[in-house]
Amino acid sequence: MSLKNLSAKTKIPKILKNKLNDSKVDHIYKKFEKLLDVEDNFIVAVSGGPDSLALAFLSKIYSIKNKLKVKYYIIDHKLRAESTAEAKHVKKILKKLHINAEILSWRGTKPKNNIQSSARAKRLEFLFSRCKKFKITNILLGHHQEDLFENFFIRILRGSGLKGLISFGKKTKIGNITVLRPLINQKKEDLIVVSKKVFGFYVTDPTNDEDKFLRVRVRKLLKGLKNDGLSQKKFNDTIIYLKRSNDVIDYYVNKNLQSNTFFSHNEKQLVINDKFFDQPYEIVFRSLSDSINLVGKNYYAPRGKKIDRVIKDIQKNASFRCTLGNCIIQKVNQTVIISKEH
Repeated sequence: MSLKNLSAKTKIPKILKNKLNDSKVDHIYKKFEKLLDVEDNFIVAVSGGPDSLALAFLSKIYSIKNKLKVKYYIIDHKLRAESTAEAKHVKKILKKLHINAEILSWRGTKPKNNIQSSARAKRLEFLFSRCKKFKITNILLGHHQEDLFENFFIRILRGSGLKGLISFGKKTKIGNITVLRPLINQKKEDLIVVSKKVFGFYVTDPTNDEDKFLRVRVRKLLKGLKNDGLSQKKFNDTIIYLKRSNDVIDYYVNKNLQSNTFFSHNEKQLVINDKFFDQPYEIVFRSLSDSINLVGKNYYAPRGKKIDRVIKDIQKNASFRCTLGNCIIQKVNQTVIISKEH
């Protein structure tokens, strides 16, 4: 469909259409459109950085073209003195291009440790609450190609298992919410081009250069690895091989859950029989993690060490009770019951 016909049918505002007329921006949009491929309404997180601003523009065009409703949110974590002023400025810049955003502010005491991970968790908490409020099941985040590299190596350094290493992709399911990363195949330098051409502006976060953050140190490490031959193709090949192995494990996890668990809707409990724990350890580990997430309705699974401890206690003790992941887990004879903690 030509741009002229597209604009006639969907009534793209002139200011947006003019931006899309740029050949570089149009090329990036076509890659974005092909990867996103979603037919339901969605929420977009905007920080003001070049990746999220590019996402705001590209998703706006996509929503108009596909006649979808989209809500934009700027998360003001209030971790820097200038963050509130930046958020208001980003909102003003977006409005000029017919993108109406709401600022969500993180108030109260801020953590002194794990600041970046806590900020990411708070962002998701805000976005999930809006999904629930407006009955939307898709969230778009602005992660790009370099983020994919960084996240993989960060998870290696943190001792993640196979599932953790490959879980950061174009689509992640958390409960009934789908987190989409339609820029995951785009280079950051291209997203900077979009931000400059479309908005003539983007926020630069000074913490991106602070070595006290693990992500910054990994980013600098990756620059050296790229000089030694690390490429997008090699990285993608590795991810594909790991995903194939993960698919096999997922098959047996689903089989274990179907054969050895029963969900009582009346009691709102998941009942697990003793054969559940007769599988290879990784199958048991993931099956229990998925069970806790199902009952507890969590955004993230509990930490691996805690699940390890629960499995050992269940296998060692005739009776057992603990709380984990918003759930009460108790063993009675040979049966384990997981119920939501109130």
